[in-house]
Amino acid sequence: MIYSVEDDPAIRELVLYTLRQAGYEAEGFAEGRSFLEACKTRVPQLVLLDQMLPGLDGTRLLQRLRAEERTRRVPVIMLTARDAEIDKVRSLDLGADDYVVKPFGVMELLSRVRAVLRRAGAQEAAGPLRAGPVLLDAARQEVSVQGEMVQLTNKEFRLLQFLMENPGLVFTREQLLSKVWDTDYAGDTRTVDMHVRTLRVKLGAAAALIETRRGVGYRLADGAPDAAPGKAT
Repeated sequence: MIYSVEDDPAIRELVLYTLRQAGYEAEGFAEGRSFLEACKTRVPQLVLLDQMLPGLDGTRLLQRLRAEERTRRVPVIMLTARDAEIDKVRSLDLGADDYVVKPFGVMELLSRVRAVLRRAGAQEAAGPLRAGPVLLDAARQEVSVQGEMVQLTNKEFRLLQFLMENPGLVFTREQLLSKVWDTDYAGDTRTVDMHVRTLRVKLGAAAALIETRRGVGYRLADGAPDAAPGKAT
């Protein structure tokens, strides 16, 4: 099930028609509160979320989704007329999986939908990953350090998963933006530094597993050694 939250009835009906013609089950909502009520009954596979809505706007709805245990891993694509880079950066940093600017083509929209669902499916199919004291279970969307559960945002989880899938390899900030955020995202690379910083804090004793290569980028320590308490490099 894909939920579309859009207050413009013409756009909402176009989106729903496009999704249904492509074989997806889809339901539309004109505002946020009815959408949140529907999520209590049935958690969607994907949400297409307008930015400017009556009452609860798209940003606040995204924050609500990421704050709730049942919906914090649900993929979200923002559909919005706001094309300023700061709006895109803010949405991605809050946990959106993609950002599509209106007006958009229906073929582009379907391509984005398939890509996000494909990434979500790959995460669910992947087996547990271990790096020293860190265990990441993509199917359960859980991370633990020395047996203690760690609560990560969607982007922190995906960043850690990508690094754990490629131990020892150094990735530039631009490469991480492309792989973890969005293939077409060319935003400020400082968002990567911010997420690495918060991820290290949450990993605690295992923070040193994420290494900085000055002038290049980041990598997961090769060989996945058991991390001891201390400052990350």
